[in-house]
Order: sequence, then structure tokens, then C-alpha cells
Amino acid sequence: MDPLESIDQIIGLVEGARSAPMSRSNFVFDRADMINLLDQVRADLPGELRRATALLEERDKIVEAGRREAERIIAEAEAEHTRLVSINEIVVSAEHEASRMINEARAETQRLRDEVDDYVDTALANFEQFLTRSLASIERGRDKMHALREIGSFTPSGEDDRPLPF
Repeated sequence: MDPLESIDQIIGLVEGARSAPMSRSNFVFDRADMINLLDQVRADLPGELRRATALLEERDKIVEAGRREAERIIAEAEAEHTRLVSINEIVVSAEHEASRMINEARAETQRLRDEVDDYVDTALANFEQFLTRSLASIERGRDKMHALREIGSFTPSGEDDRPLPF
């Protein structure tokens, strides 16, 4: 029998017991019945108390295991957060460095293009001057040749071994 049922039965006996003569708080009941019921409660209580204690201990173990698991999960989450923040900082730093390097490369490329353009422009200007002087020299030579032909001193047959005056 459940100890609570036994206690309820004892309370029922006490409530139903006859009052002692000339007293409202004292009562009369069968001593053997009361002792049997109390022995039964005493016999049932240790088992029930052991079960209740075991349940409480089991509950405490489950709560403690849950607390440890929660602490472990929190520690892992904090470590992952730290790792992700660190990775994010590394990525941001790498992106800044990459951007800086790209900007430097673009500036260097533009500087080299400007140098090449200046070099080519200078070389073309020098070549242009050379060609202009050459054309002027060729034109002077042709003018002298025409002038000599007109005055008759140019001999195309090779009779004159003198070098041309230009």
C-alpha cells in the first residue's frame, strides 16, 4: 500500500474515533489497528523514501549533466565565435592588403605606360628630325642635280670622274 494511502486511512480513523468522556481533543480508537497502520507506514516509507531519494539524485545528475553540456556548448560557441571573428579580421585585412597592392600595381602600370609613351614619343621625334634632315638633304641634292643639269655640267655617261658637288 502507498504510504500516503496509509496516512489517509489513519486520518480517517482519527476523524471517526469517539471522543474521550469529558474531552473534545482526546479520542478513543483501537490500539491494534492504529499500530498495524503505523507499522505499515513505517514499512512502506523507507522504500518510498529510497525511491524518492533515488529520483531526486537522478534528477540532480540529469540537471548537472545538462548544465555541463550547456557549458560545453557555450564554450564551443565562444571558441567558434572567436575563430570566426579572427578569420573575418584576417579576411578584411587581406582584402585591404589586396586592394592596396592592386592600387599600387595600377599606379606602377600607369607610370610605366607614361614612361613608354614618353620614350616612344622622343624616339619618334628624333626619327622625325632625322627624316626631316634626310629629306631636306635629299631635296637639296636633287635641287643641285637639277641645277647642274640645267647648266650642262652634269654628265650622265660617266665621262667625268669627279665626285658630285653635293
